[in-house]
Amino acid sequence: MLYVPDGVPPLIKSALARVERTLPQPGEIQVRQGGRVEPDDVIARGVVVSAPHIINLARALNLPPAQATRAVVAPIGQPINAGAVLARRGGLFGRRVLSPVNGTLRAVDPATGYAFIVPEPRQITLTAGIRGIVMEIIDNRRIVIETPAAQLYGAGGFGSDCNGVTRLLTLDPSEPITEQMIDAQSMFAIIIGGSGISAAALRKAVEHQVRGIVIGSIAERELRAFFQWAKRVPWPIGVRNWQWLGNIAAPLTIVLTEGIGNAPMAAPLFELLANNDRREVFIESNTSLRQPHRRPRVIIPLSRSSAASLEPPRPPLRIGALVRLLDHDHLGQTGVVRSLPALPQRLPSGVRTAAAEVLLNSGEAIWLPRSCVEVIA
Repeated sequence: MLYVPDGVPPLIKSALARVERTLPQPGEIQVRQGGRVEPDDVIARGVVVSAPHIINLARALNLPPAQATRAVVAPIGQPINAGAVLARRGGLFGRRVLSPVNGTLRAVDPATGYAFIVPEPRQITLTAGIRGIVMEIIDNRRIVIETPAAQLYGAGGFGSDCNGVTRLLTLDPSEPITEQMIDAQSMFAIIIGGSGISAAALRKAVEHQVRGIVIGSIAERELRAFFQWAKRVPWPIGVRNWQWLGNIAAPLTIVLTEGIGNAPMAAPLFELLANNDRREVFIESNTSLRQPHRRPRVIIPLSRSSAASLEPPRPPLRIGALVRLLDHDHLGQTGVVRSLPALPQRLPSGVRTAAAEVLLNSGEAIWLPRSCVEVIA
């Protein structure tokens, strides 16, 4: 689904994880460099200043701009509450314009009839999200935390970063999460499944205040039903504007290890999550298909005594390597590299490219472009 040329495998059993927690703008840092933090510790406080709301009073009141400006009843430079009358037109065809937010009316332009309302700054509190040691504090805005951890990289994610305790709901990487599996025991948990989840199960997860979901894949129709998208989303591969809609507002965090469709979770990834059931984890959900590339990451902190490497391993593509397959027909499957010819090979599609011969668990050998295999070990 997502080829990442930096060579970092999708599964890291033990390495030092660096987590960067960031305020939208410089704020008040609550920790010191070298200090130890726990997931719920407050590490910074700040404010979020939203973009101003621009309201076309002339159109809303059906008046020329100059007259619309004179119809403003709220004092300029003073706070105004959401729903308060901003401007009013009297007479037979009386109309009112209400403020959409709590904020301050900064200006009204008599030449255009536009009003500018700046929303009230919103106070935010940033928690560590993970236990570890504060290694860097940058510009009173970014805090870098390090911890020895097992790490799992997915193909795509929705929602914001979150943390919680994992709860394994399926016993097989090809088994989907059903609505019946989610109950009160899933509250505030990161639930783990296999091949997918339905829109009804996602809605029930929101009702039970589930914080996150890690699954192999999800069908597009279930995504559209859950997010109530009226139009088809731009998933088709090859379209120039293909994008990942990771910046949408989601009531919970979703991580897909394989991608869109009905693929099972790759067995080594599922095994790592199953072996760490009931453990505190942190999820970085940000996904970017453009530079800088970003994949969602599930971080499982290890004990302080763990012999974690300083850098994640970057195993080369070689004969005998265990690889995860990234082409659409084999998502969720793994295999072993059987041969790596130096010269380009002609694939069944007729294309000649650098390729690898992979032996599947079923015993079948297939040829794939090297960009369609990802080394696990």
